[in-house]
Amino acid sequence: MIRFRRSKFFKYRSLPFALCFLVGLLMTVAGPAMGSPESRAEKTTPAPEPVETKGNGEVLLVSLDGTVNPGSADFFRYALERATAGSYEALVIQLDTPGGLVDSTRDIVQGFLNSTTPVVVYVAPQGARAGSAGVMITLAAHVAAMAPSTNIGAAHPVAGGGQEMDETMTAKITNDTAAWIEGIAEQRGRNKEWAVKAVRDSESITSTDALKTNVIDLIAENLDDLLAKIDGRKVTLAEGKVHTLATDGAKVVHLQPSFKHTVLMRLADPNIGYMLMIVGFLGIYTEFSHPGLIVPGVVGAICFLLFLMSTQVLPINLVGMLLIVVAMVLFFLETQTSTFGILTAGGALALLLGSLFLYDVPEKVVDSPDFSLSVSWALVIPVTAGFTLFVTAVMFLVVKVQRARPSTGHETLIGAIALAATAIDDRHGQVKYDGVRWTARSRTPIPADAKVRITASTGSTVTVEPAGDDEELTIA
Repeated sequence: MIRFRRSKFFKYRSLPFALCFLVGLLMTVAGPAMGSPESRAEKTTPAPEPVETKGNGEVLLVSLDGTVNPGSADFFRYALERATAGSYEALVIQLDTPGGLVDSTRDIVQGFLNSTTPVVVYVAPQGARAGSAGVMITLAAHVAAMAPSTNIGAAHPVAGGGQEMDETMTAKITNDTAAWIEGIAEQRGRNKEWAVKAVRDSESITSTDALKTNVIDLIAENLDDLLAKIDGRKVTLAEGKVHTLATDGAKVVHLQPSFKHTVLMRLADPNIGYMLMIVGFLGIYTEFSHPGLIVPGVVGAICFLLFLMSTQVLPINLVGMLLIVVAMVLFFLETQTSTFGILTAGGALALLLGSLFLYDVPEKVVDSPDFSLSVSWALVIPVTAGFTLFVTAVMFLVVKVQRARPSTGHETLIGAIALAATAIDDRHGQVKYDGVRWTARSRTPIPADAKVRITASTGSTVTVEPAGDDEELTIA
């Protein structure tokens, strides 16, 4: 069994990082329960008769330019709460998305359908699209509008990593999604037939065709044109309330994502989460192997905590995570022992496989081919190659130094006081002398971290015996 020397710094300076890991793990476990869609859903009871409501003459504007993920879903929920609390005339969402996660889309749509504040989805600017998940979000709005030269459609579900699903699973998910979007269109009085085609046949149409086929309510050149055209329109809110929009000339309040929402949306990128994990491992390894440096440990702990936060946004494959941990352990052991590349090769293979399987969970389905839960090959290959080359270079330097030492004369080692890097007996062991590890043998069992005297040297192997605790280590 190999044991490693512990510095006095190791005992005390590593405690804060251990506490950080504990907090991060608690966040990972508690996060999903605290932020589940069920806990955020509002229960509504239909009112017997419609009731007229009025706003405050202002509209709240938010923008989504990217994928639909838990971060953006949480931001939409927050914006809807702000719009309701502030009695805004409407919440206007300027949308440009290729799609995203189905679970996040359901969370957003559920909020729209149960909203007591009018929601206006505006696919803009010109050239924007409401792809995949964007179709459900647009259809679920009280008012659906598009700018000229925009398009909507192609909502057929695909697997999270782009892999093929079996026929049964494909049919199951497609039927479920088709029924879902048909229900949304029916509730909002929009074209149910086209909505189903968008899911089953990936049909996509322009803003002009969308208006002609009753997929959207209107086309607006810009935001001012939108507010003027929807002025006076009556919309039915949750609980049967009827609201007449008074938006012509209304003041527009632009709500920007908070730092929290910005971080969550960035962490929804699997490549960013992956790099945070890698940097975290490097920093923590550096701190543990060289206690007292502080900076690498702090940076590594922060990056690893951010990675743990990303596990609340993206699904983690436990096997992939364990493979990466095993890879880091093998790389570390290679720098501490002499296996001539065996552990390095195993570490490289484990890191490669773990990186590919880290987020790729077949059960998690998205409805956009532009959104993936897999780490990019363009990132996995350089990271794996970098780790492998780094460990190989370290081992090359260690072997070079060990081979150079005997050429100066074995007699320089005889009588030197060294430190037992591992437990030593007559079969195996290691000592550290002047920063270099040597294979050691001893007729008398010697525990790790004990002082030893070198009595003989042959090649890269030395024979040792116990030395007194009061003797000082020899420095060459």
